[in-house]
Amino acid sequence: MGRILAIDFGKKRTGLAVTDSLRITANPLITIETKQLLDWLRDYFAKETVDEVVIGHPKQMNGEDSESMQYIRPFVARFKQTFPDKPITYYDERFTSVLAHQAMIAGGMKKKNRQDKTQVDKLAACIILEGYMEAKRL
Repeated sequence: MGRILAIDFGKKRTGLAVTDSLRITANPLITIETKQLLDWLRDYFAKETVDEVVIGHPKQMNGEDSESMQYIRPFVARFKQTFPDKPITYYDERFTSVLAHQAMIAGGMKKKNRQDKTQVDKLAACIILEGYMEAKRL
């Protein structure tokens, strides 16, 4: 069984998280510059078996797509062209950044470290992945 990879796509930076090979736990992986994302994924997929990819779907409170979707849709199109064998699924990402900050505070992370956006991005990807995994179990 292959892993599930989650993407918290951002205009500048993108956070990634991945399950273990048994799909029991979700773990923050890395935050990278978005312009390097497809190359990084190509290398990662060559090393690891990934069966599913989940990408955060930013929505407004009324359920409509947020402005960020104008960047995410073209990325998903490029992803599908580059990796036609990898299914990619949208998953609602509302409040993931807020939840990531709360988790860092609850975990005792110092304020200076919480201000590091790379930490927030990969933790937000992990929260997306955990939500997706939980939704699949229901």
